[in-house]
Amino acid sequence: MSVPVVSVDRSSPVPLYFQVASQLEDAIRSETLPPGSRLDNEIQLARRLGLSRPTVRQAIGYLVDRGLLVRRRGVGTQVVHSKVRRPLELTSLYDDLGAAGAMPTTTVHRLDEVDADPTVADALAVSPGTRVVRLERVRHAEGRPLALMTNHLPTGLLDLDVPALEAKGLYQLLRENGVHPHLAKQAIGARTASAREAAALGERRGAALLTMTRVAYATTGQAVEYGAHVYRASRYTFELTLVER
Repeated sequence: MSVPVVSVDRSSPVPLYFQVASQLEDAIRSETLPPGSRLDNEIQLARRLGLSRPTVRQAIGYLVDRGLLVRRRGVGTQVVHSKVRRPLELTSLYDDLGAAGAMPTTTVHRLDEVDADPTVADALAVSPGTRVVRLERVRHAEGRPLALMTNHLPTGLLDLDVPALEAKGLYQLLRENGVHPHLAKQAIGARTASAREAAALGERRGAALLTMTRVAYATTGQAVEYGAHVYRASRYTFELTLVER
């Protein structure tokens, strides 16, 4: 697929590769170059743009590093699906995806009661071995798997069933049942995918994952949810705003 018209200003102090990369990024963000589009090879692009091959290679490499393009052996250079950007706020992923127009859907893998292991017990402030509700879901955005989410809740907090969990986010269900998450402690990390996680998320084993653990507290001070989620790093980022204090 040909790229949209790209123009460069040779008199500008902005490097040529960055001018090209910026215009290609705009085309990708606006989906003028939609996900899955293939670009001409470097030689063809360089000839068409009137630039050197190293300049075009540097522009493409910049966009690969930013996660907007991917090089595939035997396929060439393709536009990848844009990432979901999520603000660090006390909201559910379902609500955030819905607000972004990403058409969230959910597949429930588990909904049962288990004995709390030490990690879960500490998070929910109960004794190890206490029965707690466990739910495991895969959250999809625009029909593609995005996150594998495991949550534990105190028993008796609310009645959950599969249809409700597939239709709504967990925090919405909590609020509808008079439980209002008010404060949370959250940690973000990264690791590689296990075979089970990779299969659930449509990734290869060892692919990069973002991780998030969260303990949410209601206005009463009770710990009402412990979540341990993994997200496809190829499609997801956390976003936050920093201010000076």
